[in-house]
Amino acid sequence: MEKLLVFIPAYNCAKQVPRVLFQLLDPRVKPWVGECIVVNNRSTDDTEAAVQDWRRRHPDLPVRLLRNDENYGLGGSHKVAFGYAADHGYEHMVVLHGDDQGAIADLLPVLESGSYRQYDCCLGSRFIRGSRIKGYSWVRVLGNHGFNVIFTLVARRHITDLGSGLNLYAVEPLKTRYYQKFPDTLYFNCCMILTQCYLKQKLMFFPISWREEDQISNVNKLTSFGLILLKLCGQYLRSPKAFVAREWRSKVIDAYTYTEIPVQQ
Repeated sequence: MEKLLVFIPAYNCAKQVPRVLFQLLDPRVKPWVGECIVVNNRSTDDTEAAVQDWRRRHPDLPVRLLRNDENYGLGGSHKVAFGYAADHGYEHMVVLHGDDQGAIADLLPVLESGSYRQYDCCLGSRFIRGSRIKGYSWVRVLGNHGFNVIFTLVARRHITDLGSGLNLYAVEPLKTRYYQKFPDTLYFNCCMILTQCYLKQKLMFFPISWREEDQISNVNKLTSFGLILLKLCGQYLRSPKAFVAREWRSKVIDAYTYTEIPVQQ
């Protein structure tokens, strides 16, 4: 059985991140976990304290706490984790968001069948047969379906989710760091998907369960988010090659550095 790196991006999710860590204790999941890194993106709440408390109570699970040296955004935290996975010899890395909307157990059928080895990326999808959504309004569901259709037409690949909080990446394709110039914002995943399609990487989508309960919602940002997605599609259509090569960041960062935080007794 392969040992995977589990990456948990965390920002102001003190209430939720312990629940996410508890998912790793599932006897079906635990054997797959080689190591877990919680990447704290300079949270302003008690996220870090919550992780430390969990680590003290569960020393048997290899959980490392990394604190970004700056607030790099969600995309920047991915870049930290991708680099960590490559530097530490992992073949595959799981992304499991720290806000406890997704369930890592949904990845088990993909892992246990071994089918994940045939793909460069396995993406959790909230909007395909077999998925389950709780707490989403019909407006949000309809909007997501609409953008999935637009991205499918633009990328010429069947896209069923632009970025959930449960994904599995093969590390080898990431070693070129083709993602380095992508935005460090929430749009990072969208740029990843379009670029993976351009690079003809092998993608698969698998159904997941998804819930929104006590998490911080981005519903008020949906209009601006949608406009930016349309702009991304337009720029990709004009020149996919230029889209992949361009600098997307408003602030260029040469190295996404972090500090490892030891367990505090």
